[in-house]
Amino acid sequence: MAGEDPRWHLPEPRLGGWWLTSCLVEITEGQGRDNQVLELLDPLADSVRQAGGEARWNHPCRNAQELQAQVLERAGRADEAIRILGADIAAGHFLTQNTLTTHAELLVRHGRIEELRELGTGQHADVVLPYYAQVLEDHGRAREAEAVLREFIDSAEDPDCYRWPLIELLARQGRLDEAVEVGRPTFDYHDACLLEGVIHLLYEAGRLDEALAILDERSAEFVEEHPWWFAPKRLWLLGEAGRYEEAFTYAATLPTDEYGLTETIAWLLEKSGRVQEAIDLLQTSDATSPSELADLLIRQGRAAEAVAGIPPLAELHETARRRDAAVQATRSCEDPPF
Repeated sequence: MAGEDPRWHLPEPRLGGWWLTSCLVEITEGQGRDNQVLELLDPLADSVRQAGGEARWNHPCRNAQELQAQVLERAGRADEAIRILGADIAAGHFLTQNTLTTHAELLVRHGRIEELRELGTGQHADVVLPYYAQVLEDHGRAREAEAVLREFIDSAEDPDCYRWPLIELLARQGRLDEAVEVGRPTFDYHDACLLEGVIHLLYEAGRLDEALAILDERSAEFVEEHPWWFAPKRLWLLGEAGRYEEAFTYAATLPTDEYGLTETIAWLLEKSGRVQEAIDLLQTSDATSPSELADLLIRQGRAAEAVAGIPPLAELHETARRRDAAVQATRSCEDPPF
């Protein structure tokens, strides 16, 4: 087109994978180019629909349907976006869960509660039901939201995906004890465990002793399976609860090479007012980075000392290189020869 700004010569669809196409949609927002962008997206979205219908999961632009809906909505054509995505989902012609969440979010933004109910209580309830429950709550219908979530927890083949939305709903209503009980059946799971989320809710509510009690109820098998998570979490809670001596006693039972243990002990020392001991520990430890000590000194108003103590950049790079090489060597020795 004569006089067209050359900066807006958009790439051909064949050049765009999912990332490049996403960037295209992002940089053209508000530029009056939605129709031109849609001309590129439409055939890509059709291609993804066809791939979904044929169960071909490796399409290079698997997000084209969501991007098409996004551009339609911002162009003032939300009804069209909802209709197209709804038809794709009904036919099973899509590749990713993001298509479901994009459709659900569209329905939420445009107040299509009945359509959201149908989608959220049907075949795709595991993904969409939380959106339906949230919109019910937002419209003053929290009891209905709670009831539908509890119904699915009681009856669904895989009920645990509905527990966290109910936990959050109950917490927002100040019913934290009930929220804890909803999550409790999952606390000893290896996967899909809601323990961390519940602990953080208790922490935010200032109920640290209860969070620690729940943590300490875990079995020896759970602790053994989650050492990278359990010990740091317990030390953090003890520190936040001001139970410093208990934390130091517990830390002394842990392996000295426990990941992050030195930094955590230094944090506990600082928090308990033993700042110089924390500084001494970080200064003498080979297991921590110089930034840990610098951060501590800066927090104590000793910025000049922090800057002076940072090694030259070349030395930092060499230290990081040696550390990475040592980790890689350890992994190579441990990995099976196949």
